[in-house]
Amino acid sequence: MQNRPVVIGVGCINQKESFDNLDESLILMEKATKLAISDSTNDDIKKYIDEIQIPKGYWKYRDPGKWIASRNGIKDIKTSITKIGVLQQNLINSACKRIIDGDIRASIILGGESRYKKILAEIEQKEFIETELNINPDFYIKADNDLQLEVEADELGNMAVGYYSIMESSLRSKSDFDEHHKKIAKIYENFSKISSTNSLAWNDKEYTYEEILNPSDKNPTLAFPYNKFHCTSWNVNQAAALIICSDEIADLLEVPESKRVYPLASSENNHMIATLQRPNLSKSAGMNLAADFILDICKKNNISPNLYDLYSCFPVAVEMFAKSLDLKELKNITVTGGMSFAGGPLNSYVLNSTVQMIEMIREYKNVGIITGVSGMMTKQSYALWSKDPLIEFLHKDVTSQAKEIDVPVELSGLSNGYGLVLGCTVLYSKNYAFKGVLYIEDENKKRKLITTSDKLIMKSMESEEWVGKKIQFLNTTLVTE
Repeated sequence: MQNRPVVIGVGCINQKESFDNLDESLILMEKATKLAISDSTNDDIKKYIDEIQIPKGYWKYRDPGKWIASRNGIKDIKTSITKIGVLQQNLINSACKRIIDGDIRASIILGGESRYKKILAEIEQKEFIETELNINPDFYIKADNDLQLEVEADELGNMAVGYYSIMESSLRSKSDFDEHHKKIAKIYENFSKISSTNSLAWNDKEYTYEEILNPSDKNPTLAFPYNKFHCTSWNVNQAAALIICSDEIADLLEVPESKRVYPLASSENNHMIATLQRPNLSKSAGMNLAADFILDICKKNNISPNLYDLYSCFPVAVEMFAKSLDLKELKNITVTGGMSFAGGPLNSYVLNSTVQMIEMIREYKNVGIITGVSGMMTKQSYALWSKDPLIEFLHKDVTSQAKEIDVPVELSGLSNGYGLVLGCTVLYSKNYAFKGVLYIEDENKKRKLITTSDKLIMKSMESEEWVGKKIQFLNTTLVTE
């Protein structure tokens, strides 16, 4: 394959030190870039880098890419910032396409966060100073639509935990209420074991499933059934970078074969539907189409993946990805330890998991699958990686097919009536349950979000299955007898 894309350099940073020894995001990303350049074994790769792509994080820099390039002697490059709502895998896919088409020779893709340093600044009453970068990048890339409806934002806010817990309840309704909660806690117990042995992980403590399942001071409930240990840990100081170029460039620079890892195939679903309007709250046609594309490639080419990192912002994401890939055994489904324990830097975890996957593939000469998410399980991605170039790189965007299958359900215009509960959660603040949120289908098969502040009802929602119940509503409130 001419201009076959290959990763030749990776870098990963994980800082857990005192405030004065922690870096801001810009420095973290530059350090990861330096590691990736060094890892490629030839500094001359800098002469061939034509672009730097960065997913937007929890920082204010306009264009960190140009700053990092200038600090490392990388000249005449194009830079882009990709905002939240775009798959991180899309950055890798687009770089591969441009390399294949001959539009660029090499690309650096990197991201990072320093939220831990910001938190320590507040705790220790120290000043957190972020470098000012006021020049815009060459490109801003953003999603076409909002990730949630206005009514969802009003009742659930912008934090993802409430949305995912509602999706979890939809999935849970197909099994035993209590056993389902034990099952996801045991999955995360295994994640913590893997994280505890990973030097790049944020948390090196092992947790039992009971510690994860049961709320405590260190593990408070955020949105039932999710406690803190179920949820992504984004208050981290972490960064990751990878360098992709063509095989021809790698040959020219005499990059050792031991450093080369190949993207074999990737798929994306970018069909955006607000959670409330999805035909099935815990199933996505686009997700399954994207998974089938990867599975079919593996079957046709006799490729057997044996490493996985399933996106793990919340348990329902892990479960849905495992189901889409037909994975029955849920013990070896992360190489990092998952986002709760290994750490999930905002909008760049997939880069961390990809870098760590690449390092494992180098060592064990395996084939691995990385999955990714954007938004409220809104978009999904799959990537197949290998030590050897087993096939020519293939990519598919299944969005148009997904649109034909998953059509948004209309919102209800009824001010009162009856409905069927499709998903629900109880929201918490500082160990206090303050609101029950229910997604329902009214008598006309349309969707509505209703809430309750009744303490007995919220307690009942945490002790028995409410999905499938028929309820009465008045305006946006659950009616109780």
